[in-house]
Amino acid sequence: MKHYRDIISSIEDKGLNRELRAIESLADGYCRFNGNKLVNFSSNDYLGILDNEQINHSFWKELQNRSDWKIMGAGSSRLLTGNTSLYDETEALLAKLYEAQSAIFFNSGYHANVGILSALTEKKDLILSDKLCHASIIDGIRLSSADHIRYRHLDYAQIETLLEQKRHLYRSVFIVTESVFSMDGDEANLQKLVSIKEKYDVYLYVDEAHAVGVKGEKGLGSCEEQNVINRIDILVGTMGKALASVGAYAVFSQLFRKVLVNKARTLLFTTALPSINMAWSKHVIEQIPTLHTQRKKLNDLSLLMSKSFTELGYDAHHSHIIPLIVGSNEAAVQLSLHLQQKGFLVFPIRPPTVPVNTSRLRFSLTSSIKEEYIHQLVQVIKESKAKA
Repeated sequence: MKHYRDIISSIEDKGLNRELRAIESLADGYCRFNGNKLVNFSSNDYLGILDNEQINHSFWKELQNRSDWKIMGAGSSRLLTGNTSLYDETEALLAKLYEAQSAIFFNSGYHANVGILSALTEKKDLILSDKLCHASIIDGIRLSSADHIRYRHLDYAQIETLLEQKRHLYRSVFIVTESVFSMDGDEANLQKLVSIKEKYDVYLYVDEAHAVGVKGEKGLGSCEEQNVINRIDILVGTMGKALASVGAYAVFSQLFRKVLVNKARTLLFTTALPSINMAWSKHVIEQIPTLHTQRKKLNDLSLLMSKSFTELGYDAHHSHIIPLIVGSNEAAVQLSLHLQQKGFLVFPIRPPTVPVNTSRLRFSLTSSIKEEYIHQLVQVIKESKAKA
């Protein structure tokens, strides 16, 4: 036991201790934490669907007439008896929306990235991944037997250099990126990546976790917004953020789907999601193309906050994810606690989630937040900075 006590002591000494917190979601962009009502700047419910009375009401109304949707467990993996018609209907809907040959549904974004990357890549293959890709992508690559190189964040020249040097050595090469990066809020140039992948005959894998619902005319993500949606080989989206549900999906060729049904361990060896979860996911996916008002409001809030942070001297992208980088772990923790005392819920993000000495507060905007909350927040940060 001493070994594990030493592990915890080391974590605490570095200011990296983490705890699970009970947080209750409330209406109008608020939440309840430690008995206090706070403005929630830490939610990934970007479109406010959790509080959307119309979407929730229409679902529960439909649920009353569908006894087959009310099943609370699946009882088996999808390969046995867990693959209900709701899975087939949802995957067909996704394929239609994305104008893709096929789609497949996973239990989470983590399941999707780990399962797809480890199943589709083998020896004689190479994976080139952005240095700031999410942990689920990193873990999927670790489980692959392919060679792996991390390229500098958004450095497309380095990708081309690597391909010029190494493409001929490998059977298949996969470029792996997020579209909107989860900790920095910046966005990949997908048109540039598509041109590279077509020039060198490689596959392009795009994780749209933080762009689905938010970007694009129909809310299909950055690939739609940048007009490359039909030129992406593997597109992954998650249900757990803007789509306010559970699970994840990938759209791609029918051939890739067949490979995953036979090889993706995170699909084969886990119990399927309950029907009620799949019914809710299908219902939300049907609504996403219509949520133009929510997307516009979120974009307006993002512009306001990024402009306000820039005026305070911080480097802020125009994004619904805006990091305020403070450097040390202690500084991030203290600023987070100060803001919570002032009525704003935002948590510190520390290594290993982000690089050492780049600890930050990660502000995550939702369409439920009011402009006045942002003005109030900026004023508190301004006053805190002046005292520092």
